[in-house]
Amino acid sequence: MYIIPAIDIISGECVRLSKGDYDTKKVYSKSPVDVAKAYSDLGFKRLHVADLDGARSSAPKNLRILEKMVSATSMDIQYGGGVKTEASLRSVLDAGASRVICGTVAVTSPDLFVGWLEHFGSQRVILGADFRDDFVAVSGWEKQTDLRLDTIVENFYTRGLRQMIATDISKDGMLCGLDYQRYYKLNELFPDLKITISGGISSIYDIERIDRSKIDSVIVGKAIYEGRINIEELSKC
Repeated sequence: MYIIPAIDIISGECVRLSKGDYDTKKVYSKSPVDVAKAYSDLGFKRLHVADLDGARSSAPKNLRILEKMVSATSMDIQYGGGVKTEASLRSVLDAGASRVICGTVAVTSPDLFVGWLEHFGSQRVILGADFRDDFVAVSGWEKQTDLRLDTIVENFYTRGLRQMIATDISKDGMLCGLDYQRYYKLNELFPDLKITISGGISSIYDIERIDRSKIDSVIVGKAIYEGRINIEELSKC
């Protein structure tokens, strides 16, 4: 299982939100690049970067920071936020990301998203499925849809999807633990899908429990920044 530290960016700063609410923004560093370098120096192989400015608009907004992260580290970076056109997807790849996370476009333009899976490959295009109470949310988590999580995954799984990030918005940034059974069910329904869990990680215990399952990877954010998980101990995992 991969442990993937997270960097969320607003206005060029490293921040965290609670339940996806932008009004709860808390700044942890003025330099996301320095934070990325620290993770790389500790031996982490992958990094999750969420462009929260981009998520609320029509295009990625922090690609210069992504370029600097790529230059400063050796990590495999997955980047999401505002990727709604092929031009924006290409711009993220051109900036050096190894994988691009697509959420809103998969809901609003599913055929376009499938085209990206076919053209760019399922190893580079990730479905970002952000949900509350089983229903997917889009546009930086601000708009709730009536589309169920398992329905959208099934729609794309049969058309080539092989990677997804499932984020429980109700738990994101709350340090409250996970609804493990929800993810285990997804894993059973779609055995060839590499599932990354995001939202609610509160301790090393959460990570150890996930590691006993067949889940591919887990994203850890606020638990690191708030000192709930020792970063050096985590890197040894």
